[in-house]
Amino acid sequence: MASGFLPFLAMAFVQLGYAGMNIISKLAMQSGMNPIVLAAYRQIFATLAIAPFAYFFERKTVPKLTRPIVFQILLSSLTGVTGNQVFFFLGLKYSTATIACAMTNLLPAFTFILALIFRQEYLKIRAWSGQAKIIGTVLCVGGALVLSFYHGNVIDIGESTIHWGYAERMQATSSSAKPNTFLGPFFLVVSALVWAVWFVVQADMAKNFPAPYTSTTYMCFLASFQCVVIALSFDRSASAWSLANPIRVISALYSGVLCTGVAYGFMSWTIERKGPLYVSVFTPLQLVITAFISWALLREEIYVGTAIGSLLIVMGLYSVLWGKNREVTKKDNNEDIESAAEKKAKEAKNSDLGLQSFMVSSNSSNEFAAS
Repeated sequence: MASGFLPFLAMAFVQLGYAGMNIISKLAMQSGMNPIVLAAYRQIFATLAIAPFAYFFERKTVPKLTRPIVFQILLSSLTGVTGNQVFFFLGLKYSTATIACAMTNLLPAFTFILALIFRQEYLKIRAWSGQAKIIGTVLCVGGALVLSFYHGNVIDIGESTIHWGYAERMQATSSSAKPNTFLGPFFLVVSALVWAVWFVVQADMAKNFPAPYTSTTYMCFLASFQCVVIALSFDRSASAWSLANPIRVISALYSGVLCTGVAYGFMSWTIERKGPLYVSVFTPLQLVITAFISWALLREEIYVGTAIGSLLIVMGLYSVLWGKNREVTKKDNNEDIESAAEKKAKEAKNSDLGLQSFMVSSNSSNEFAAS
C-alpha cells in the first residue's frame, strides 16, 4: 500500500509546489522584480540546493567528463534551464498563472515532434499508438492557439470568500506589465519548445553521463552565469537585484530550492519506481491547482477561451501519453515473447545435445560389451 501511495503523494506535492511557484513568482513580478533577474536567482539557489545531492550520492560513481559531454551539458543549460525559465517567467509576466500552467502541457507534443525530426521516435501512422500521438499533438497545438487568440466571456463562478490582503494590495499598487493576449502565450510557447529541445539532448546525454544530480548541478551552475549576464545586459541598477522585498526573497528561494532541488529529487525517486510516464500524467494537476488558487486568492477571472484551450491541451497530453504507453507496452510484450522463444530454443538445443550425448554414451557401452 505504501509503495503505491507514496509515489502518488510525492507527485501531488511536486505539482502543488509548481502551482505555488507560479503564484508567488507572479506576485514577485508585480512588486517590480525583473523576470530575468528572478530566473538568475533561481539558478543560484537551485545550484546550492542540488549540489549536496550530487556530492553525497554520486561523487564515487560520476563518469569522466569528456568534450562531447561538456558540450551537451552546456547546450542543456542554454535550453532546458536558461532558455526555458527566462521565457517562462517573461510569459508569466505578460499573462496569468493559469495560462502559464496550461502552456506547460505543450511540452509532450513539442517533444514528440522534435523526437520525430531527430529519429528518436517513429510515426507509425497505421498503429493506434501513432494515431493517438498525432491527434494529441494536434489537440495541444490547437489548445495553445485558442489560449493565444481567443478570450471570450468571463465564466461566472462567483467570487471567492478567501481574502489574501497582501496579494490584493500588491495587485492594486502593481507597476508591472499588463497581460498581453499575444505576447504572454508566445513566450510560453517558446519556453515549452526550448524545453523540448532539452529533452531531446538529455535522451542522448543520459546514456553517456548517467549521473542526474551531478549533471543538473553543472547545468544550474552554468545557467546562473548565463542568466546573470542576460539580466545585467537589460538592467544593471542595484534596485533590480535587491531582495529587500520579502516576496522577492521567498520567490527566489521557493523556485530554486523547492521547485528545482526538492522537486527534482522527488521526480527522480518516482521515475525509478514507477517510470517517466507515471510522472508525466500528473502535469495537468498543476493547472487545476493553479486555476483554483488564482481564483481563490488572486481573484483571477477565468474566461471561456482559457477553459476551452486548457481542456484541449489536457486532452492532447493524455492522448500522446496513451499512445506512448501503448507503444512501450507492445515493445515490452514483444521483447518478452522473443525472450521466451530464445529460452525455449536454448532449452531445446540443450535437450538435443543431452540426447546426442546419451546416444553416444550408449553406443560406446554397446561396443565395449560386444568386444
